[in-house]
Amino acid sequence: MNLTLRIWRQPSADADGQMVTYQVTDVSGDMSFLEMLDILNEDLILRGEEPVAFDHDCREGICGSCGMVINGQAHGPERTTTCQLHMRQFADGDVIDIEPWRAGAFPVVKDLVVDRSAFDRIIQAGGYITAPTGTAPDAHAVPVPKPDADSAFNNATCIGCGACVAACPNGSAMLFTSAKINHLNVLPQGQPERESRVLNMITTMDEAGFGGCTNTGECASACPKGIPLASIARMNREFLRATRKVGR
Repeated sequence: MNLTLRIWRQPSADADGQMVTYQVTDVSGDMSFLEMLDILNEDLILRGEEPVAFDHDCREGICGSCGMVINGQAHGPERTTTCQLHMRQFADGDVIDIEPWRAGAFPVVKDLVVDRSAFDRIIQAGGYITAPTGTAPDAHAVPVPKPDADSAFNNATCIGCGACVAACPNGSAMLFTSAKINHLNVLPQGQPERESRVLNMITTMDEAGFGGCTNTGECASACPKGIPLASIARMNREFLRATRKVGR
């Protein structure tokens, strides 16, 4: 298939950007979206032009590195990561707009690459445990109720891609932060930091410049790992519990 791509090009964080139009031809429906961009970049390099910069790593939907807004949707028309989106989702002659994540806390570095270090700072504020759990077999010595284990696992599937922030009209990171808090707070091993974790991580999230949550639900709809909106409600309950316990 032949496609028209309109891609956000921005040479640096301090420079102005604009949408630039490119043509790609003979695109196979079996290609991933990133493979299609690879073909475009090969052509640009052969023509002596600057290739389009975009984040990627594992290309297996695990690492969370890839991420872009495709035709106004985080990761594109399918609920998956950009690297797992295949070109069969598009038709010959389509015009595809490709932009970086748009959020104040995710400044553009170059083209489609954004700085997501705000997520790292949120995790550093409390996304860890201090309880000595030993090796993997030793961890099984602490019984965990099945519902709690399932809840922890579901929240732990968050890959930190940032689609929730990009999809949210407020640029909120509540879904990401709730997943990182809840997957530890429901486990016995996470209890020593239960209160400090939720208080510190939410404070760091606010300081990073993310917007507030108004329960629009776009974050959960865009999440490629299916983190539910109920995770935010659980985090809010954890926050209220913590503030009462520490007297804030």
